[in-house]
Amino acid sequence: MHPTLRNALLALLITGGIFAAGFWTADTINNLRLSEIQDIEERIAIDILSLETQFDLMGQLACSEIAENSVLSSELNPLAEKLAYAEETLGVSNKEVVSLKRQYSLLAIKDYLLMKEVTKKCGLKPVFILYFYSNAGDCSRCDAVGNILTYLREKYAGLRVYSFDYHLDLGALKTLIAIMKIKAELPVLVIDEEPFYGLDNLDSIEKSLPLEKLSTSTPSGAER
Repeated sequence: MHPTLRNALLALLITGGIFAAGFWTADTINNLRLSEIQDIEERIAIDILSLETQFDLMGQLACSEIAENSVLSSELNPLAEKLAYAEETLGVSNKEVVSLKRQYSLLAIKDYLLMKEVTKKCGLKPVFILYFYSNAGDCSRCDAVGNILTYLREKYAGLRVYSFDYHLDLGALKTLIAIMKIKAELPVLVIDEEPFYGLDNLDSIEKSLPLEKLSTSTPSGAER
């Protein structure tokens, strides 16, 4: 074999090996990331079931326990961020990502309903925001609004934000959208059960919040 041809084949084999190794590494990392998301969702499901069971057994949970062990603040927000990253790296149509997002959305709805009950029983005064977005290319400001909400959630201790993909095929989510009569004019913010359309910057969103109900914490910075 001619030396030039041999060297070319050798270079091709090395390049192919490097590409295959890189692909295997990326695939392994993505699988580990999906597994991590699934583990978090399983913990949240157990936590919510535990709170629901306690609520049924006792009629009213210890309010101090709820304040200290909020399912939302400890697990759901980081989970939403991990899912957003999985969508970016694996694609919004990836079957595993869609399945995990459906599970997240169901858990978020359950947490929202449970925390509203707890709010009534314990006399708490959080501000609930349901954020309906789309990553189907029909919402140019959705990413920016998501970052703004992350910042505000860190700034105001009593702000509870639940994010939902408006187009997600999930019966419970469609029912929530129908009950609240949410129009497909995205992004949509439902602040304490009142829908707001066209809010897409920090100033307009913050002015729409009932600030008298919120206490300020020190934000660590908005995600970009």
